[in-house]
Amino acid sequence: MVETAVSREQVLAWLAEVPDPEVPVLSIVDLGIVRDVECDAVVTVSLTPTYSGCPATEAIEESVIAALEDRGLTDVAIRRVLSPPWTTDWISDAGREKLRAYGIAPPEKGGGKRALMTGTHVVPCPRCGAEDTEVISEFGSTACKASYRCLECLEPFEYFKCL
Repeated sequence: MVETAVSREQVLAWLAEVPDPEVPVLSIVDLGIVRDVECDAVVTVSLTPTYSGCPATEAIEESVIAALEDRGLTDVAIRRVLSPPWTTDWISDAGREKLRAYGIAPPEKGGGKRALMTGTHVVPCPRCGAEDTEVISEFGSTACKASYRCLECLEPFEYFKCL
């Protein structure tokens, strides 16, 4: 077993290439679920799931291990960090722009509990920017998204809910 010394910054750069399986336009770094990287005898990656029941958690952990093993690291460990819980505020600004370009309305920053209440905030259309939108369903293709429709361009879109 031969392992090359690697820096935290290098590991973070590699992890920035690992896509989120549910929203592949985002990397796990964009999503803000990579909480820490420690490079000792074992490279330990600390990950916070988006929520405790997220079905993608194990797939993400396996993707992290595979990505680092593909780069020659043989001793990789995952630490699942549940506290503090993940929040959409951890999505990077670049990640929010990637969501918008992909056609998903990003969550507002600092939305808190009021952002969870239907009708208490405006969700702009990611396609045309109009603010005249309506909820079609509180649940989209995944539990963390809601389905909306723009009343200007008439396009349906998903909104990444604030948590």
